[in-house]
Amino acid sequence: MTESPQRRRRAPRQVFGYTLGTWVLVLFLVPTAILMLMPFVWMVSTSLKSAGAVFEYPPTFIPNPVRWDNYTRLFEVLPFARFFLNSLIVAGSVTILGVATSAMAAYAFARLRFPGREALFLGYLGTLMIPAQVVIIPNFILLRTLGWIDTYQALILPAAFSAFGTFLLRQYFLTIPGELEDAAVVDGASHWQIFTRVILPLSGPALSALAIFTFLFNWNSFLYPLVVTNSTSMSTLTVGLNTLQGQYNTAWTLLMAGSVLALLPVLTVFLLAQRYFIKGITLTGIGGR
Repeated sequence: MTESPQRRRRAPRQVFGYTLGTWVLVLFLVPTAILMLMPFVWMVSTSLKSAGAVFEYPPTFIPNPVRWDNYTRLFEVLPFARFFLNSLIVAGSVTILGVATSAMAAYAFARLRFPGREALFLGYLGTLMIPAQVVIIPNFILLRTLGWIDTYQALILPAAFSAFGTFLLRQYFLTIPGELEDAAVVDGASHWQIFTRVILPLSGPALSALAIFTFLFNWNSFLYPLVVTNSTSMSTLTVGLNTLQGQYNTAWTLLMAGSVLALLPVLTVFLLAQRYFIKGITLTGIGGR
């Protein structure tokens, strides 16, 4: 029995091999993408201009002449290499410690059974509602008491514990089948062995997503490093580049050159782990045990 023509499903109309809906989406996304790229294009363009060409009207995107020496002058005016190294040490250390502590706490909340677990988790999660600016002064007083002001300990340790990271990994750990854990228990595995040999090897996407979030946040952090450091040798990139902005004058070409160099590690980290980042974000909100 053949299907009547009225009930046949019509194929979507195609133009040059693509559906009309695809073309509408492309026509919307392309201008949006261009608008989002404009600040980055302007940043690179400004970093290659002479100081007097920054405020020319009408503005130009192609510098004439191209001033590559802005990048070399940046290292002469500022200890940029030291700033870069400080940011790398701080962001890298916080990422490693933050992922490790969040993973262990997430395993406890997701897999271990103990009295008050849910209440403790909700209380821990409630700290996310406290603005970071509120706890800066208490943290500063505590760090000053410990004698840690203007040290790596002050920049790294308070940021090494994350309620957001614990929540993110807990959600992912809940998606891992419990039968794998039960089989490990039958084989005589301890909780630490289950955590390191079963849970962590299966959590690569979530761990990568959290690592990217943590690295980007701490690489771009400005207010907290500004408060807990007071010497040039301990300044991070964001704090060091801020010295180029004065009360009456700003070295825009050098500031943009430093911003371009500061952006390179962020792009590198994201491009290398983009696949895991997207997969981790997709799966961390699924399921429960």
